[in-house]
Amino acid sequence: GLLEHEEMWVVALDGRNGIRGSRRVAQGGLHHCAVSARDVLRAALAEAATSMVLVHNHPSGHADPSRADEVLTQHLASALKLVDVRVLDHLVVGQGQVVSFAERGLL
Repeated sequence: GLLEHEEMWVVALDGRNGIRGSRRVAQGGLHHCAVSARDVLRAALAEAATSMVLVHNHPSGHADPSRADEVLTQHLASALKLVDVRVLDHLVVGQGQVVSFAERGLL
């Protein structure tokens, strides 16, 4: 079933888009999860990632990204760019639905 709180995970990828590892970088409440760029950068460097995919859930079940999700994604992508790590996608998971930022042209 759905988690009752929001979590943000990063999936670290190598140069061939193979998965190097995944880790939870934030856990929050029902509608919010405080994600720090420092924690995401730390995960990217620890996994020696070339690129990464961000993943977070919406406990409400609605997978549509919020404006805050869009702003956060741009913020994290800018921070990761400084260490040559590309954000390939940000997936928002809801009830039986996953929304891809890349597919929607939000990256």
